[in-house]
Amino acid sequence: MAQDTYFRKGFGLKSEISGALTDDYHSQLVDSIHSAGGVLTVGDLTFRLAKEFGFCYGVDRAVEYAYETCKKFPDKKIFLVGEIIHNPHVNQKLVDMGIEILTPDQDAKFDFAAITDQDVVVIPAFGVTVDDFGMLQSIGCVLVDTTCGSVLNVWKRVQQYSRDGYTAVVHGKYRHEETKATASQVRRYQHGHYLVVRDMEEAETVCQFIESGAGADALKAEFSKAASTDFDPERQLVRVGIANQTTMLSGESLAIAHRFKVAMERRYGAEALADHFRTFDTICSATQERQDAVHELIEGPVDAMIVIGGYNSSNTNHLAAICAVKTTTYHIRDAACIDTDTGAISHKPVGATEEVTEEKWLSGSVRNIGITAGASTPNNKIGATVEKILMMKGLTVPT
Repeated sequence: MAQDTYFRKGFGLKSEISGALTDDYHSQLVDSIHSAGGVLTVGDLTFRLAKEFGFCYGVDRAVEYAYETCKKFPDKKIFLVGEIIHNPHVNQKLVDMGIEILTPDQDAKFDFAAITDQDVVVIPAFGVTVDDFGMLQSIGCVLVDTTCGSVLNVWKRVQQYSRDGYTAVVHGKYRHEETKATASQVRRYQHGHYLVVRDMEEAETVCQFIESGAGADALKAEFSKAASTDFDPERQLVRVGIANQTTMLSGESLAIAHRFKVAMERRYGAEALADHFRTFDTICSATQERQDAVHELIEGPVDAMIVIGGYNSSNTNHLAAICAVKTTTYHIRDAACIDTDTGAISHKPVGATEEVTEEKWLSGSVRNIGITAGASTPNNKIGATVEKILMMKGLTVPT
């Protein structure tokens, strides 16, 4: 692709947009808590901040490149293929800056008809499918690719599986932008195939077929939307390679990989395992670090956990799921979910699809509040949440 129309390393304008990034996403309060060992005590409340939280490197990079793009092309029309990350505030800020976000239809497909060769298109941190990239490339527009490096590592792995004749089994959500992009990478090689399993339950269904060889038609029907075209279980599940959406629960990804290994050993024997099964750790280090950090945090004195991030953010939902096993957990979009007048909190319970409101959640028994945030949540949203909780108790941030 022409060097003057494809950019993956930004435009060298970080110094020019760093002030705007600080104004839009920085929090002195969060910096203060972090520098104090992650603990803030005010009155009878103690906040405990996870050691790793909020924006990861990939998100930082994607947002920075989007800002640089606006600075570089002030007179051009700029499009974004879907959301840059799964945070409504960040996406709205980009809209306010003049970027037009393209939304997929009900089949998760994008319409690029409005884009011309005079326009600029930003590819989000999740990446785009092989077909979408090809279509954008054929238009001749400027492409600013912010695809996360961790996602690219998964792509390389599934490409290798496909090249060597292994079906890529991806632990992820088949409609998620990242998983769609990852699955599409198998088409770079002839006869490439993929299958997406959402969780251990779906993985178990597939593994039982591998072990028994029975129920191919039922399996094909069950995964019709989560498998490659013309997927044939009897042929495509003879050799499999395991990968994952980078934001999934790391422990579950590893458990799924092990379950497929066991299934292949039972079907073909341990001596033939290498001919039928491959796996590599494609778990994002930032995702792992944030999950490890909340595991550590909830082992300490925490009466309730506040998890901050978009409701459609996979990594944020998984952080909430980890916390909910151990303690009362509230997954909120941002500080606006906390009503200082009524004392209520609006949050999305783990596994739910709708927000609920809970009255008087900050009872006298809640003294230690754990705080974490998804990788797409900026620090200012974390700081605002702490301030809002203090307001409910008639307290203020110490200066």
